[in-house]
Amino acid sequence: MNRFARLAARLLSAQHGLVWMKPDGEASEEASENWPVLPEPDPAVVECCRRVAESGRSRFLPYTGRGGAAFAFAGVPLAGISGELLGVLAVVDRRPRVWSTDDMRDLSDLAAACSAQMRMRTRSEGGRQAREAAEDAAQAAEGEASRAQELLGRSELLLRAAEDLADTSSLDDVQQRVADLVSGDLKPTRMDLLLVREGMLHHLTEPPGGDLPPLPGTESFALGSHWPAAAAVRENRMIVVVRPAGADAAPSPLATPAFGAELRTAVCLPLRGTRDTLGVLVLGWDTRYEIGVDERAVLATLAVYTAQAVERAVHLDDRVSVARQLQQAMLTELPDAPDLELAALYRPAAHEDMVGGDWYDAYPLPAPPGTGGPEALALTVGDITGHDMGAAAIMGQVRSMLRQADHDHAGEGPHEALAALEHACRRLDLPASGTVVHAHLSPAAEGYWQLRWSNAGHPAPLLSGADSTVQRLEEHDVLLHPALPPQPRTSHSRLLPPGSTLLLYTDGLVEERGQDIDSQIDRLSQHLAAAPPGLPLYALLQSLLRATSGPEAHDDTVLFAVRIPIPIPIPIP
Repeated sequence: MNRFARLAARLLSAQHGLVWMKPDGEASEEASENWPVLPEPDPAVVECCRRVAESGRSRFLPYTGRGGAAFAFAGVPLAGISGELLGVLAVVDRRPRVWSTDDMRDLSDLAAACSAQMRMRTRSEGGRQAREAAEDAAQAAEGEASRAQELLGRSELLLRAAEDLADTSSLDDVQQRVADLVSGDLKPTRMDLLLVREGMLHHLTEPPGGDLPPLPGTESFALGSHWPAAAAVRENRMIVVVRPAGADAAPSPLATPAFGAELRTAVCLPLRGTRDTLGVLVLGWDTRYEIGVDERAVLATLAVYTAQAVERAVHLDDRVSVARQLQQAMLTELPDAPDLELAALYRPAAHEDMVGGDWYDAYPLPAPPGTGGPEALALTVGDITGHDMGAAAIMGQVRSMLRQADHDHAGEGPHEALAALEHACRRLDLPASGTVVHAHLSPAAEGYWQLRWSNAGHPAPLLSGADSTVQRLEEHDVLLHPALPPQPRTSHSRLLPPGSTLLLYTDGLVEERGQDIDSQIDRLSQHLAAAPPGLPLYALLQSLLRATSGPEAHDDTVLFAVRIPIPIPIPIP
């Protein structure tokens, strides 16, 4: 009874729900009354329940009374096997409201299911007695027991729906779990979930992106169309469609364009959100399926749970979309470097809610004051801790601050820029934590380039020579973290000959659950050494990603490579 009280309050968006039990014999009414939701019995609410019980008719009273004693009341009688009164299913709202026609119908449907549950308990005892009675009475009891078992299955379906749909995080997950729920008890031949967008109903089975044609029958259709699914959304009510027995000559789709001509019965359940109707859940059967009062109550409640899950998934999708756009907007267009080859590759995590703080950056550095020398190039790959919009936002700030630090400390090493970044984060109280490799690449004589880098706890860069030997640049300092005391930052230097390839990457490329990260970096080094000479740089990054990472990445991944070309001799005529 507590479950039905909670369902009634949730379905009608009321503050309290209760099942009032009719007193038996000489027992006092107070001892027989059950208050599963209300904090304490209210004499005025008790009196309303008694009036429903005495009249045997439903009562829907608008908001009345004064001050703290004012409330709106809705109650429906609960009938026993022979029509006798068992009690009252009621909801109470201490906020001003008037009960709608949908509220009245929904509470009546739920009361019918509650009565069936109570009759089932009565039949359990009746079944024991019926076995001792005549054969005809025993057969009748068997039929009632079968119906009671069916009702019990419906109650278990609602309990599973409340649990299974409470932690969904995507629309695909919602669709799969609803399909699993209804396949066990209701056993429809077909299920479809459609959402409202810009005046159209869209199937979740539509191919993403719009590049491929939709599957047959899954085209979007207008909310104002004649289809029963659209009418259910417009009118915000359950619609049952039954194909007439003599309509086999020219069958047509049922309920939606996607529901085939072989279906005989369909039910369209509007999904009511907090503000608007979100869409419609459609179930279809290839036989004539009787949808009685009990089934209506179960389906209406299932639609409530489904709508809550859809609304939550849409909200999460919107948040992730904004974070993805923020992150993509901050990924750098690589600068034009005629004497170098540059390529970068970014792969987001497989899980849509895993928005990370991985980034890469490259930009020309100003020449030291008064030198007028050629411009050097700054290269950065970093990973800010976290997988949410906050991490992406902090990453954007750190990226911009590091660029500014390089320009403020022109002619100094990359360690000076990292130290300035740390100092600025502390002064601004920016909670930036993570790892980063920051490098300066300057032209030297005869096609060589001077590499200077500073590593703040990041995976070691890899340097591949023209002879395919690969070295780890393992020198590093501590990672960035606001809780760590300031420590000196250091730079390291290496002269890169023509044919060299420098690879920077984030830990998403080499971290795998249950695997040693050093072994994974060794594996990456082997693939880099085995790459065919002359392979275009972006193709090399794609090859490394496929070779070292599975099809589903658990973290964002960045690969950034710089190659120093081998000069092509110009023949002398």
